[in-house]
Amino acid sequence: MNEGYSKVFVALDGTEQQDFVLARAIKVAANNGAKLIIGHVIDSTALESAGAYPADLVSGLEEAFRTSIEAQVEEARENPDIPEVEIMIRAGRIRETLKDEMLDVVQPDLVMCGARGLSSIKYALLGSISTFLLRSSDCDILVVK
Repeated sequence: MNEGYSKVFVALDGTEQQDFVLARAIKVAANNGAKLIIGHVIDSTALESAGAYPADLVSGLEEAFRTSIEAQVEEARENPDIPEVEIMIRAGRIRETLKDEMLDVVQPDLVMCGARGLSSIKYALLGSISTFLLRSSDCDILVVK
Protein backbone atom coordinates (compact mmCIF):
# COMPACT_ATOMS: atom_id res chain seq x y z
CA MET A 1 0.00 0.00 0.00
CA ASN A 2 1.31 3.44 -0.97
CA GLU A 3 1.31 5.67 2.10
CA GLY A 4 2.11 8.85 0.18
CA TYR A 5 -0.27 11.28 -1.47
CA SER A 6 -1.30 11.13 -5.12
CA LYS A 7 -3.44 14.29 -5.32
CA VAL A 8 -2.54 17.39 -3.31
CA PHE A 9 -5.11 20.19 -3.32
CA VAL A 10 -3.97 23.58 -2.04
CA ALA A 11 -6.64 26.16 -1.23
CA LEU A 12 -5.31 29.69 -1.71
CA ASP A 13 -7.06 32.81 -0.47
CA GLY A 14 -5.23 35.65 -2.20
CA THR A 15 -3.52 36.92 0.96
CA GLU A 16 0.19 37.59 1.32
CA GLN A 17 0.60 34.19 3.00
CA GLN A 18 -0.49 32.33 -0.14
CA ASP A 19 3.03 32.37 -1.63
CA PHE A 20 4.37 30.51 1.41
CA VAL A 21 1.45 28.05 1.39
CA LEU A 22 1.86 27.36 -2.33
CA ALA A 23 5.62 26.87 -1.94
CA ARG A 24 4.97 24.30 0.78
CA ALA A 25 2.35 22.56 -1.40
CA ILE A 26 4.81 22.36 -4.30
CA LYS A 27 7.35 20.66 -2.00
CA VAL A 28 4.79 18.19 -0.66
CA ALA A 29 3.55 17.34 -4.17
CA ALA A 30 7.12 16.86 -5.42
CA ASN A 31 8.11 14.74 -2.42
CA ASN A 32 5.12 12.46 -3.07
CA GLY A 33 5.19 12.45 -6.88
CA ALA A 34 1.65 13.83 -6.65
CA LYS A 35 -0.60 15.82 -8.93
CA LEU A 36 -0.93 19.40 -7.62
CA ILE A 37 -4.32 21.10 -7.80
CA ILE A 38 -4.35 24.80 -6.94
CA GLY A 39 -7.78 26.03 -5.88
CA HIS A 40 -9.10 29.54 -5.36
CA VAL A 41 -12.63 30.73 -4.64
CA ILE A 42 -13.55 34.27 -5.57
CA ASP A 43 -15.81 35.23 -2.67
CA SER A 44 -19.10 36.38 -4.16
CA THR A 45 -20.93 37.06 -0.89
CA ALA A 46 -20.12 40.78 -0.89
CA LEU A 47 -20.97 41.00 -4.56
CA GLU A 48 -24.26 39.12 -4.04
CA SER A 49 -25.42 41.51 -1.33
CA ALA A 50 -25.09 44.38 -3.80
CA GLY A 51 -27.27 42.51 -6.31
CA ALA A 52 -26.04 41.11 -9.60
CA TYR A 53 -22.35 41.54 -10.33
CA PRO A 54 -20.75 42.00 -13.72
CA ALA A 55 -19.03 38.94 -15.18
CA ASP A 56 -16.02 41.03 -16.19
CA LEU A 57 -15.38 41.80 -12.50
CA VAL A 58 -15.04 38.08 -11.77
CA SER A 59 -12.80 37.53 -14.81
CA GLY A 60 -10.62 40.45 -13.69
CA LEU A 61 -10.27 38.93 -10.20
CA GLU A 62 -9.48 35.55 -11.76
CA GLU A 63 -6.79 37.06 -13.97
CA ALA A 64 -5.26 38.90 -10.98
CA PHE A 65 -5.09 35.64 -9.03
CA ARG A 66 -3.50 33.75 -11.94
CA THR A 67 -0.90 36.52 -12.30
CA SER A 68 -0.12 36.40 -8.56
CA ILE A 69 0.82 32.70 -8.72
CA GLU A 70 2.29 32.60 -12.22
CA ALA A 71 5.97 32.19 -11.27
CA GLN A 72 5.29 29.44 -8.73
CA VAL A 73 2.99 27.57 -11.13
CA GLU A 74 5.74 27.61 -13.75
CA GLU A 75 8.19 26.28 -11.15
CA ALA A 76 5.78 23.44 -10.28
CA ARG A 77 5.16 22.59 -13.95
CA GLU A 78 8.92 22.38 -14.58
CA ASN A 79 9.44 20.05 -11.62
CA PRO A 80 9.87 16.50 -12.95
CA ASP A 81 8.55 15.04 -9.68
CA ILE A 82 5.13 16.68 -10.14
CA PRO A 83 3.26 14.83 -12.91
CA GLU A 84 0.51 17.43 -13.39
CA VAL A 85 -0.49 20.90 -12.20
CA GLU A 86 -4.09 22.08 -12.43
CA ILE A 87 -5.60 25.43 -11.46
CA MET A 88 -9.25 25.58 -10.41
CA ILE A 89 -10.91 28.97 -9.90
CA ARG A 90 -14.58 29.33 -9.06
CA ALA A 91 -16.77 32.20 -7.87
CA GLY A 92 -19.23 31.64 -5.06
CA ARG A 93 -19.60 31.35 -1.32
CA ILE A 94 -16.25 30.10 -0.10
CA ARG A 95 -17.24 27.08 1.99
CA GLU A 96 -19.92 25.69 -0.32
CA THR A 97 -17.93 26.30 -3.49
CA LEU A 98 -14.73 24.87 -2.06
CA LYS A 99 -16.47 21.71 -0.86
CA ASP A 100 -19.10 21.09 -3.55
CA GLU A 101 -17.41 22.34 -6.72
CA MET A 102 -13.79 21.59 -5.94
CA LEU A 103 -13.02 19.02 -3.24
CA ASP A 104 -15.98 16.73 -3.97
CA VAL A 105 -15.00 16.79 -7.66
CA VAL A 106 -11.22 16.38 -7.26
CA GLN A 107 -11.32 13.98 -4.27
CA PRO A 108 -7.77 14.75 -3.12
CA ASP A 109 -6.01 12.73 -0.45
CA LEU A 110 -4.42 15.86 1.06
CA VAL A 111 -5.80 19.39 1.34
CA MET A 112 -3.46 22.21 2.32
CA CYS A 113 -4.49 25.71 3.35
CA GLY A 114 -3.13 28.67 5.25
CA ALA A 115 -4.09 29.85 8.71
CA ARG A 116 -5.27 33.31 7.78
CA GLY A 117 -5.78 34.59 11.30
CA LEU A 118 -9.13 36.35 11.29
CA SER A 119 -9.88 38.85 14.01
CA SER A 120 -11.86 37.45 16.98
CA ILE A 121 -15.06 39.11 15.80
CA LYS A 122 -14.77 37.81 12.23
CA TYR A 123 -13.84 34.35 13.53
CA ALA A 124 -16.91 34.30 15.81
CA LEU A 125 -19.15 35.26 12.90
CA LEU A 126 -17.53 33.33 10.07
CA GLY A 127 -15.43 30.58 11.60
CA SER A 128 -12.35 29.57 9.69
CA ILE A 129 -11.84 27.74 6.44
CA SER A 130 -9.27 25.45 8.06
CA THR A 131 -11.77 24.43 10.77
CA PHE A 132 -14.43 23.90 8.10
CA LEU A 133 -12.06 21.69 6.12
CA LEU A 134 -11.20 19.62 9.20
CA ARG A 135 -14.87 19.00 9.91
CA SER A 136 -16.12 18.39 6.39
CA SER A 137 -13.30 16.60 4.55
CA ASP A 138 -12.61 12.90 4.34
CA CYS A 139 -8.90 13.31 3.68
CA ASP A 140 -5.86 14.65 5.52
CA ILE A 141 -5.70 18.42 6.12
CA LEU A 142 -2.48 20.37 6.53
CA VAL A 143 -2.80 23.93 7.82
CA VAL A 144 0.32 25.94 7.02
CA LYS A 145 1.21 28.66 9.50
